[in-house]
Parts: sequence; structure tokens; C-alpha cells
Amino acid sequence: MDLDLLRTFLAVHRAGSLTGAAPSLGLSQPTVTAQVRALEAELGRQLFVRRARGVTPTSAADELASRIAPHVDALTDVALGPADRFAVPVHLAGPAELTTARVLPALADLVSDGLKLRVSFGLADDLLAGLAQRRFDLVVSTIRPRGRGFAATPLTDEEFVLVGPRGFTGDPRTAPLVAYAEDLPIIRRYWRSVLGVRPPAGPAVVVPDLRGVLTCVLAGFGVSVLPRYLCAAELASGALVALLDPAEPPINTLFVVTRTEPCRAGPAAVRDALLADAAQW
Repeated sequence: MDLDLLRTFLAVHRAGSLTGAAPSLGLSQPTVTAQVRALEAELGRQLFVRRARGVTPTSAADELASRIAPHVDALTDVALGPADRFAVPVHLAGPAELTTARVLPALADLVSDGLKLRVSFGLADDLLAGLAQRRFDLVVSTIRPRGRGFAATPLTDEEFVLVGPRGFTGDPRTAPLVAYAEDLPIIRRYWRSVLGVRPPAGPAVVVPDLRGVLTCVLAGFGVSVLPRYLCAAELASGALVALLDPAEPPINTLFVVTRTEPCRAGPAAVRDALLADAAQW
């Protein structure tokens, strides 16, 4: 089987797009398409379902990626040598808010050194599934992964704070709630941990991005629970106020996760940079 076809297949599988895989391979999009079709013809199986935006791998594609990726990656590292550790893009995934506020700034020096980075956002379970299916090289996860296929290293603890807008004087237990999701996952945990009860009502506003929740609280929509790293500047300026000061605020441990197999040079450099920088978060 042609190694170039396998390299092209693996790049498309990780990028989720024929067009997105082309630059990392140094090929045109029509050439990538032709090589994927050639591999499908050789295997007698459909590997990708073409969508309006990108492609979706079939179960046969996921199985093939799982089998060949360690070997193709190892051959690529040997062929490139240590001087070219960033020749292949690193596919990183994590929660949108933490990745934007903390993870990406920590990688600035590596990008200056030549790191090619491809970033995806999503929920932890989906991202870990993508890591197992080799769509990503490493994941910043809000949960500890289960299973033997993952190597998880604690990255940092995020502390949660109950916040309201400047000048808030009401009772936070009865104030309108601004939430990340309809079922109040972060707020519900804070209420149970600190107040010992469930939230009394559903959310007044739901925004599926904690940065949007922060904006709504600043605008006076109501109160919410946010990770401290996300609102530290607003708390320091007085634009937000912490409404409670519990002796033991709720925290959540975040992990940087790779597969248990030996890590390629590029993803290993990203992992090490994150672990070093997280001590300052």
C-alpha cells in the first residue's frame, strides 16, 4: 500500500476536511481528493462522507486511522529528523474559553519557533473521542479520561466564583441566573457545594459560551458562576463583584491528555509548554 496515500488519508482524518489537510501535505485540494479516492478504491471501502463543510469519517476510516497512525507518525518523524519537529501540524482541542484565554497564549513561543497549530473546540467527551480516533494529537480536558488508551496529566485547577454586576445588592439565591446550559451544570454544582441546596429556579438567560455569560453578567442580566481565570480582570476592576467568599470554593481539575503511545515531537513540545506555563495560571 502506498505510504503517501496513507499519509494523506491520516491528514484528512485529523483535519476533518480535504481542503484543510492540503496545506500540511504540501498538496493541492484536487490532489488530496484524488489520493483519498485512490485509497478508497484500493481498499474497496468508503472512508469519508462528503459534507457541505468538510468530511465525516466512516467507521472504516476510524479503524484504519487507529491501526496506521502510530506507524505513519513514527516514519514521518524519522524522515523529518529532530530539526523538523514542527513540520507536521499539531492538532490541539479543548474548551473554547480556557483554550482562548490560557492555552493559546502559552504556545506563542513555539509558534515563533515554527509550530503549526490547528485548534478545535468542543465538549470533553466529544474531544476525547476525537483523540481516541486520532483526529487530535492532544486534548485539554475538563474531566479525567477513562480507559487505558489515554495518558492524562493534571494541568491546573479552575476555581469557581459566584459573581454579579457592579453595585449588585440583591440576594444571589433569588436573582436571575445566567447559565452556560439549560440544566445549570456549573451553577448547580456551586449551589450544592457552597449553599447545600439546588438552585431555586431555571436560568433567565442561557449562553453556550462562558465568555458570553460573562458579558451578560457585566450588562446586568443577573448573576452566574464563572471560573476565576475568566473574570479575574473584571473582579479586580470592580466591574464584577464576588457575591460569596466560601472557605473552600468549588474547583475543577483540568488535564492535558495524549494517547498512551509514544508522543511525536510536536505534540510533546506543546504538552510540555502547557505544563510549564500552567504553574502561573
